Amino acid sequence: MNTTAEARGQPVLARALRDAVLKLNPAHLIRNPVIFVTEVVSILVTLLAMLAAWRAEPWGFQAGIAAWLWLTVLFATFAEAIAEGRGRARAESLRRSRGEARAKLLARADDRTQWQDRAAADLREGDLILVAAGDLIPADGEAIEGIASVNEAAVTGESAPVIRESGGDRSAVTGGTTLVSDWLVVRVTAAPGNSFMDRMIALVEGASRQKTPNEVALDILLAGMTIVFLIAVATIVGLASFHATPPSVPVLAALLVTLIPTTIGGLLSAIGIAGMDRLVRFNVVATSGRAVEAAGDVDVLLLDKTGTITLGNRQAASFIPAPGVDERDLAEAAVLASLADETPEGRSILVLAREKHGVAAEAVPEGATIIPFTAQTRVSGLDLPGRGSFRKAAADRMADATPPALVEAVARIARAGATPLVVARDGQVLGAIALKDVIKPGMRERFDALRRMGIRTVMVTGDNRLTAAAIAAEAGVDDFLAEATPEDKLGYIRRAQAEGRLVAMAGDGTNDAPALAQADVGLAMQTGTQAAREAGNMVDLDSDPTKLIEVVEIGKQLLITRGALTTFSIANDVAKYFAILPAIFVAQYPGLAALNVMGLTSPESAILSAVIFNALIIVALVPLALRGVGRGGLGAAALLRRNLLVYGLGGLLVPFLGIKAIDVCLTLLGIV
Repeated sequence: MNTTAEARGQPVLARALRDAVLKLNPAHLIRNPVIFVTEVVSILVTLLAMLAAWRAEPWGFQAGIAAWLWLTVLFATFAEAIAEGRGRARAESLRRSRGEARAKLLARADDRTQWQDRAAADLREGDLILVAAGDLIPADGEAIEGIASVNEAAVTGESAPVIRESGGDRSAVTGGTTLVSDWLVVRVTAAPGNSFMDRMIALVEGASRQKTPNEVALDILLAGMTIVFLIAVATIVGLASFHATPPSVPVLAALLVTLIPTTIGGLLSAIGIAGMDRLVRFNVVATSGRAVEAAGDVDVLLLDKTGTITLGNRQAASFIPAPGVDERDLAEAAVLASLADETPEGRSILVLAREKHGVAAEAVPEGATIIPFTAQTRVSGLDLPGRGSFRKAAADRMADATPPALVEAVARIARAGATPLVVARDGQVLGAIALKDVIKPGMRERFDALRRMGIRTVMVTGDNRLTAAAIAAEAGVDDFLAEATPEDKLGYIRRAQAEGRLVAMAGDGTNDAPALAQADVGLAMQTGTQAAREAGNMVDLDSDPTKLIEVVEIGKQLLITRGALTTFSIANDVAKYFAILPAIFVAQYPGLAALNVMGLTSPESAILSAVIFNALIIVALVPLALRGVGRGGLGAAALLRRNLLVYGLGGLLVPFLGIKAIDVCLTLLGIV
């Protein structure tokens, strides 16, 4: 799904230019009060320039103002169109990846020999379909029979296949992905046209993006400022009637456009759309802009322990021999007891023995009898003729045969949050193996960064409190929820929200659905159950729960970008006032000439320079609006100081330099 190059290519730019012109429709612009007023003023000044030309009166100055006012509106719509175009390019890529699919419709799940060829578009919810190796999965569904490897590159962009099987949390399949091996019987849960891929395409295209509460509030502020300045300019018109040379309507129109905050008005839509686009580049699809914005305000983050904070499988960490037993002998017995153990834990015992003691074994010796692990016995190993029996078991299964000194060591392992396994040879306990969840590299540093951002991290786990406390301390989270049930997760989120906090959570199982629905930001895994995906307001196509941290950072970047550019817009309006106000009223009030601190050539040059700068600054800031303003690892206070210095002071200085440079160019070219 990497269409960044395409999104920057000529076809997208050409379409954005066409869309920018179509967005000049007043019915579209009415949603943006600042740019709508600018368009109305542009129409008025254009008509006045045409009237002056028809009367054979000087019209060049009015036409110049009208042209740059139209460019101001066009640049604003172009910023929105280019942001939407990047998402649209990704949507087109998804459509092409899906193609025309056919389905093998089954009458019964237990009879895979009889099926009918059916167009994927004709499938209905509840239909049973057979998908074999090489087939495109034609619709969203749940695997009810079989196990297979699925290439989900069309959805996630990752070429490595994943396992899908009936039952559990890995049964969900997505239309548009491809079966690599084996077969699956799938029950359709969403017919084509209403599938996950279809909803994702609609979201990526931006057609259903709604304004967030902060955007609405900022719109109200901008509309209020626009009304205030409209009244101010109308008042100036009344006062000017008392003077012999009142300002012309085009000049007053230019004054109005430079008074109202056109810069942020022109970029506001692009900022919001770009925020969702950045999520898409991380393979996360938000069901609304509101969810992205909520991510920026999150101050409590719930993360599942297994697979998120830890690697997901317990790993052998150390051998603890019983008194009088050599550690190498313990390692050799542990290897023999684990040879038939294909679990990640069993494999890790072999790795530890090889790395620490050079003990290696590749396969179960010929003639050995394998003792498989069962939930009832909690013992596994093998019997080897001529060498004896080798067992590893849960500590309590061999408590009677465990030496007292080793019993204390086993207790220390448990208190440290690890899992002890006891190893025995011919019934004699040789020692213990400590299995522990391995914290993912860099997690403590990431949690420290979140803490500096004011976000409280909470680890959620089904482990007992002792184990949870040890892992939480090692990972560096602020709190933990041990032995967590769905009701516990839901209750924790509700309590935090009752305290006025915004909560984010990642989950993939049906048992996570209530908490995902309750959380302000619910990140569901694409590989999770249908219930989880429908409950969350974001879907992670890579199914990486740690990505919730990036989602929060993107949300904060959205808010920071909007705040920074609003600061810049208001600050550069102040500079424009210094350029245009003295120029307009110097004839009526000669004392205003002292405010012409830029030393602009003439009143006409000052007015036109300010209008040109007003249009060009929107284009100059479009890349920043799309890329976003970074946090740079700063705290809230330091970030505020930086933004006031860079975007506040910069917003004051840049217009002085820009308007003066444009004035010099206009004078050299003899335009005014």
